[in-house]
Amino acid sequence: MRDNSLGLFFLATFLLALTGQTVAGYAEFDNQLVSDGVAPIGFAAYLASSDFAVDVTENWQSEYLQFFLYIFATVWLLQRGSPESKELDKAGTESDEDQMVGEHARKDSPRWAAATDWRGFVFSRSLGLVMGAIFLLSWLTQSVTGVAAYNEQQLRRLQAPSTWTEYLSSADFWSRTLQNWQSELLAVASMAIFAIYLRQRGSPESKPVGAPHSATGVEG
Repeated sequence: MRDNSLGLFFLATFLLALTGQTVAGYAEFDNQLVSDGVAPIGFAAYLASSDFAVDVTENWQSEYLQFFLYIFATVWLLQRGSPESKELDKAGTESDEDQMVGEHARKDSPRWAAATDWRGFVFSRSLGLVMGAIFLLSWLTQSVTGVAAYNEQQLRRLQAPSTWTEYLSSADFWSRTLQNWQSELLAVASMAIFAIYLRQRGSPESKPVGAPHSATGVEG
């Protein structure tokens, strides 16, 4: 439990938040149906609805976009004084020796780290690739469930439904998407900049309390 407490804590709080969103979303959805003169649905039906799916996936895709961009941007981009940045002289993919790949891999290194073919290339970028793939899949899911939810509202208003391609260029899709993107990108920028001047004792996301503001790539 101690050795895995960080992951367990965030998984538990994720499940609690998802449960709370489910209960609150169900109540809001049924209230909307009643106000539209439509009979409310059961809880199980709500869990299988496009409205629930789009509300979940529109948040997931923005979170994974944040991590995808952050992982690849921090390879090359720097922020003087921030523990979120690499040291100023280490921009780029770094040497094989620094990364312990190929002939510089250690005995306890992952097996693919020592590979010099496509396996080494893929493994050395696997974190960003997986985050990017999850982002694209959740964004695609958001678009599919989003058009279904949008068309349900259109039909209740006796208006013509939209095709998937029409929905991709609609204000509803981009409003759902961009309202999440802007908040995630602001949070990352805030963390990178606030961590230059502010401290959190004992946290690896902060510099040591006594480190100078100009110290870069140093974790507490």
